[in-house]
Amino acid sequence: MKSGYSKKVMDHFLHPRHLGKIKNPDGVGDTENLRCGDIMRIYIKVGKKKDKEFIKDIKFETLGCAAAIASSDMICELAKGKILEEAKKVGFKDVADELGFLPSLKLHCANLAESALKMAIENYEKRKS
Repeated sequence: MKSGYSKKVMDHFLHPRHLGKIKNPDGVGDTENLRCGDIMRIYIKVGKKKDKEFIKDIKFETLGCAAAIASSDMICELAKGKILEEAKKVGFKDVADELGFLPSLKLHCANLAESALKMAIENYEKRKS
């Protein structure tokens, strides 16, 4: 299959590692882009190492294009295992860089993934306070 996407984008689109839902998640982040119609949801499960909270498990559901699915999967890969303060720093540029190449018209997909992750963490923090 030939496309304008990098091999890594195609791999994460065709073989997402974090696709799915977490039963009884600790946090959920929903986001959408009204212009293109992409919808993303990220679920997180939080664990504790010593006195620090970290993302123990993370999954996503996305209705969108190849770039949206690949970006969702990549942000999960980048955030899994990180303490929450580190996970909050994972940005759209990290996603795009790790995927190798995203056309400029598709960078908003990485941005959506960043927003969904941050919303899931915020949702967790609100639930526990």
